[in-house]
Amino acid sequence: MANRSVLNGQIEERLSRTPIVPLVQSDDPDVAVCITEALVKGGLTVVEVVLRTEKALQCLTAIRKACPAAIVGAGTVLSGQQALAALDAGAAFLVSPGLEEAVITVANTHKVPVFPGVATATEAQRAWNLGLRSVKVFPAAIAGGPAMLKALGSVFREMKFMPTGGVSAENLAEYLAVPSVFACGGSWLTPADTIASGNFEEITELAREAVRLAGIARG
Repeated sequence: MANRSVLNGQIEERLSRTPIVPLVQSDDPDVAVCITEALVKGGLTVVEVVLRTEKALQCLTAIRKACPAAIVGAGTVLSGQQALAALDAGAAFLVSPGLEEAVITVANTHKVPVFPGVATATEAQRAWNLGLRSVKVFPAAIAGGPAMLKALGSVFREMKFMPTGGVSAENLAEYLAVPSVFACGGSWLTPADTIASGNFEEITELAREAVRLAGIARG
């Protein structure tokens, strides 16, 4: 596995061009590969496989093998044990919905990037004091949306944020207009009904539209 500085550099470089991290959820490795291939075809190459299904780790491993163009991380990592399992499955980075120090410890020990979630100034301050400078904000819309992110960015000036939860094509530009936002995460790019129908071309089109909107928002 590449070291954290290399992975951070690769992730930062890709997200500087396309600041979007789509969420991939499936209980079928073959379907997960098709979803990721569709996203990559649409221009999104940093993906987060959420650990919300029984076969999520198998999906992650299958994507790593079948989609070398993608940087594949694990999301919804709730514990240190899950973090270790995700790394064993091939995760290149870890994302948590909350600020769980056991997950951060595993990431630091194994030298992989980690983006734990925060939803308040208190949690952001705790993350800052743990040495973190890039974190997820979840659930972003409920926590306060772009206005809250602007407020956090004005106080924690060294920190960058990845809002997830309530981000959509309709408000993507508003989130990306916040200087402290380095990327937006979300599942609007991988709708369950579209996946169930096998319409992966639609996922590619959603990805392309997101890339277009991000390009406009970031100039």
